[in-house]
Amino acid sequence: MAGTARAFRIEAPGRAGIVEVPLPDPGPDDVVVRTRHSAISRGTETLVFRGEVPVSQYDRMRAPFQAGDFPGPVVYGYLAVGVVEEGPGAGRTVFCLHPHQDRFVVPASMVVEVPNGVPPERAVLAGTVETAVNALWDAAPRVGDRVAVVGAGMVGASVAGVLATFPGVRVELVDVDPARRAVADALGVGFATPDAAAGECDLVLHASASEAGLARSLELLGDEGEVVEMSWYGERAPRVPLGEAFHSRRLTIRASQVGQVAPARRPRWSLRDRLALALRLLADPRFDALVTDTCAFDELPDVLAALSAGERPGLGVRVSY
Repeated sequence: MAGTARAFRIEAPGRAGIVEVPLPDPGPDDVVVRTRHSAISRGTETLVFRGEVPVSQYDRMRAPFQAGDFPGPVVYGYLAVGVVEEGPGAGRTVFCLHPHQDRFVVPASMVVEVPNGVPPERAVLAGTVETAVNALWDAAPRVGDRVAVVGAGMVGASVAGVLATFPGVRVELVDVDPARRAVADALGVGFATPDAAAGECDLVLHASASEAGLARSLELLGDEGEVVEMSWYGERAPRVPLGEAFHSRRLTIRASQVGQVAPARRPRWSLRDRLALALRLLADPRFDALVTDTCAFDELPDVLAALSAGERPGLGVRVSY
């Protein structure tokens, strides 16, 4: 066997620890990866930590290499960068949609090499930028569009960062926290609090996971505009304001979810292609602004508890091994 590894495991809602887990024998088409960094997907992972995944979504919410079942014990996560110790391409730095674990064995086809020029510390954002890419494939912004991104968390900031490179597009990142202006400045986009945001948008991407954020997203649209809903609410059921002028202005709300390639690209792009694109985009140092906190692997149980309780503000948390 490849031996054992140490993994972050949620034992039950609100309780987690670092445990030893066995590693399988690697086959000829497998790689053994030693993790250098991982990152916490704050929104989803805090929902999982609190046990708020709806029973109806247990299967759909499984991470690619999740061990165990919701609500726990479960080893969960999907933003890991490490070095291939054994197997095809030994010595490469790779990204994998793997939980927080110091070593792991996966098929070689499930890792994507981190390109030259992308620091491993930044490459942990690949899964988040991949989500942004898929949402923009769904949204299909056009040259010169007026776009608001409501919710300046990791996902919303990733969307704004990618959109900032579109020709002629006015991008405004909208958040209730004025401190997020610094993130918008680093990404090269505008910033506004919800009450000051510019209206008459052609397109709004909503990523605040809040009822108020979705309502404001609809208000920011021009006639026949579209909100692309990226938030996942878990067990919550937000009210959606479909009265007043929703119908007379012919507004649209459309879902985007990263589990499948957006329909407009699905015939020609694989999941692996999309992830490789996200890694190429991370050659841009502007994305460093998305990581605002760091911790050691052994600190993860306390860090997830603090994040879930709202006691550790910021954007992305990078974990060092």
